Amino acid sequence: MAERPEDLNLPNAIIARIVKESLPDGVAVSKDAKLAISKAASVFVLYATSCANNYAMKAKRKTLNAQDVISAMDDMEFSRLIQPMEECLQAYRKEQKGKKEAAESRKKAREAEGGEDNDDGEDEKEEEVNGEEDTANKDGSGD
Repeated sequence: MAERPEDLNLPNAIIARIVKESLPDGVAVSKDAKLAISKAASVFVLYATSCANNYAMKAKRKTLNAQDVISAMDDMEFSRLIQPMEECLQAYRKEQKGKKEAAESRKKAREAEGGEDNDDGEDEKEEEVNGEEDTANKDGSGD
């Protein structure tokens, strides 16, 4: 847990960027307004986390998952956020799946390129081992 209340604040640069991107051009936001938005966002995140944690605890889990957060939004009476959150979650999962598949295909391609060389080397080693075994059996010392 945080040692000081200030440690729980969201970064000011992030808050400023979100505020700027969500308002039309030419709208100015005072420093006090940015501070108030930052505090409100921090409180919201902490409360949402606490509510989501309650769901995880009821399920006897220590790890919060996406469904815990979505259920917390409903408890907090932010049900209008649930559909956009689920859509974002699906998009995120799809993106992660695509990244994982791309990484696996790159790995397989690297293994195929490097695997051809390794297969030849392994065959030579097997032939050497088999050759030694054959020699041992011919000498009679392998019995």
